[in-house]
Amino acid sequence: MKDFDLPMFSYASVSAATNNFSQNNKIGEGGFGPVYKGKLLNGQEIALKKLSKGSGQGFQEFRNEILLIAKLQHRNLVRLLGFCIDKDESILIYEYMPNKSLDFFLFDSNKQEKLDWKMRVHIIEGIAQGILYLHEYSRLRVIHRDLKASNILLDEDLNPKISDFGMARIFGGDDSRTNTKRIVGT
Repeated sequence: MKDFDLPMFSYASVSAATNNFSQNNKIGEGGFGPVYKGKLLNGQEIALKKLSKGSGQGFQEFRNEILLIAKLQHRNLVRLLGFCIDKDESILIYEYMPNKSLDFFLFDSNKQEKLDWKMRVHIIEGIAQGILYLHEYSRLRVIHRDLKASNILLDEDLNPKISDFGMARIFGGDDSRTNTKRIVGT
């Protein structure tokens, strides 16, 4: 726990924020598990990723995501607000992104209309800025290893934020290339 520089939420508080993980609050599902929208007592909207027991990911990826994203701060990276560990439950608490993920827009013919070329370039530039930060300018040099449209979240103004750092790895010093030894991600 000392490694995590983030608030730890109680299971009771995250359960209350999501109305006991109600299906009405479920906003998606990924390799990690289901994602729920919630609201804290102070009114802040949040997104909760709950590690599924059937997930191919485990506590190591959960811990990895906390350690990495807690130490990284950039306007094009999703913000991790905290976490919850309770018995068999592992939950990550993020800022809520009202426009879901980039794939929601790219693969829905009705939503594609919102992405004119100016907006597409804006999104591409934001993703590139986030990757440049991870590779060159952050305190930790990070390879994401699972960058795809569903891991690019969009805020209320369609600003992109890179998410899902469970597969990410740190590489050392001045290295500009590294061998991560196994194939992961998509």
